[in-house]
Amino acid sequence: MDTIEIVIETPRGSVEKYSFDQERKVFKLKKILPTGMSFPYDFGFIPDTKGEDGDPLDVVLLSEFKSFPGCYMDCRIIGVLICEQGEDGKTIRNDRYVAVPSLSTMFRDFKSVKELPEDKLDELEQFFINYNRIRGKKFKLLKIGSADKAHKMLLKQLRHAHSH
Repeated sequence: MDTIEIVIETPRGSVEKYSFDQERKVFKLKKILPTGMSFPYDFGFIPDTKGEDGDPLDVVLLSEFKSFPGCYMDCRIIGVLICEQGEDGKTIRNDRYVAVPSLSTMFRDFKSVKELPEDKLDELEQFFINYNRIRGKKFKLLKIGSADKAHKMLLKQLRHAHSH
């Protein structure tokens, strides 16, 4: 799997959280983050997929540039954050794929999320912990999966989606 197309929902630096309404085919302002908190990277999804939470598969996009809601771009998946999210005593898997844009110059040489500096991975984990906490949810990073692991998980998900 060389590249995959993703759609950005919420751009890096945004204090607004947008989500794509699959039925209406528009982006909706979903929430405002508290003062001092913003999205550290672009967040989006992989079209025509569905995670355990019922939404399309989540993607964190590492890039030197910021995009905009609805931006559609080719990316390389370099890993996956294998995560659990809990609310009201119920826990579900809600993994986040990690990608870099094909057009990136700064991140073009990264082949795996495991090559990233540890502080970048900590930053992502802390963002998700805090983001979920303000929503009354628990978040736990179970494992960081390599690009190979991410590709296998994604291919399995895509086969499953196209068989239904």
